[in-house]
Amino acid sequence: MKQRAEITLHEIAGRLEGELTGDHGDIVISNVASLKDASAGDISFLAHRRHLKDLQVTNASAVVLPKEISFDGLPAIKVESPYYAFSQLLHMFYDVPYSPKGVDKGAVLGKEVHIGRDVTIYPFVYIEDRVSIGDNVIIYPWTFIGEGSSVGDDSLIYPNVTIRERCCIGRHVIIHSGAVIGSDGFGFVPYKGSHHKVPQVGGVIIEDDVEIGANTTIDRGTLGNTVIRRGTKIDNLVQIAHNVTVGEDCIFAAQVGIAGSTEIGNHVTMAGQAGVTGHVHIGDKVTVAGQTGVTKDVKDGQTVSGMPAIPHREWLRAMAIFEDLPELKRKISELEDKISEIESKSRNQNAK
Repeated sequence: MKQRAEITLHEIAGRLEGELTGDHGDIVISNVASLKDASAGDISFLAHRRHLKDLQVTNASAVVLPKEISFDGLPAIKVESPYYAFSQLLHMFYDVPYSPKGVDKGAVLGKEVHIGRDVTIYPFVYIEDRVSIGDNVIIYPWTFIGEGSSVGDDSLIYPNVTIRERCCIGRHVIIHSGAVIGSDGFGFVPYKGSHHKVPQVGGVIIEDDVEIGANTTIDRGTLGNTVIRRGTKIDNLVQIAHNVTVGEDCIFAAQVGIAGSTEIGNHVTMAGQAGVTGHVHIGDKVTVAGQTGVTKDVKDGQTVSGMPAIPHREWLRAMAIFEDLPELKRKISELEDKISEIESKSRNQNAK
């Protein structure tokens, strides 16, 4: 993306649906920057009160503020969610109109491949037989798309992505470099001292508006499909095993691991390095803290931490005790010694 033309503060306020304070609508803004890095011509934003000191000394020409904060040192646009407004500012200044480049002659297409309108398919893309590519799709070099798969309209596939056979990618999906969709599930059966592969004959369904991070792997189902529902966002280096179902609008941070046949509800947040064992159910609006190990079902709305996962408040109390364990052990040992001494004296007195 490259930076676009300058925009007046009045236009920015309108597009953000914000309230412009004072008579400053004619100020021209040319860039977006943090409070610390901003200079004349930049617009910045305040997302949290802890950054108020930076607001006092910023060199920005204007600032986006939460509705509840008053500040008259700079022209300001007041909005409900400054961080969301910040994301929209980046779109305003850095998005450029899409200009399709067509199918490069260096791309390899199999038989009965359907290509939609206004696509960009770069060289060294390999598309097998009976693949369907929707309108306005961009596929970067060294991407492989297997037989019978499909990619929906307006999706973006970065370099070195592998989409195996019989995978369905929805509309407005972003897949970052190195991701593998539809790799074999980790299925083996022990027999006579050896591990024998269980054929993985299912597929993967990625619904609309999903984003998949770099080097993330989503395994195909053994039978049936692994499913990622609409609006879910997945960070880099995440592993999702066979026949997992992930609900709508979930968000998974880096190095999350989900074992096979797990069912995850809607609006679930999983922090970095959290892990989930197989065949469990995680309810809607659950938060799983970083490095948590989920080994059993979690009910709707819970926040869990630790290994094995327990309610977060209980985990905090347990951690407070954990820090005191060496001292508690020392005191218990002293008490045991005193009890042994008392018991010894009692036996001696009884013997007399």
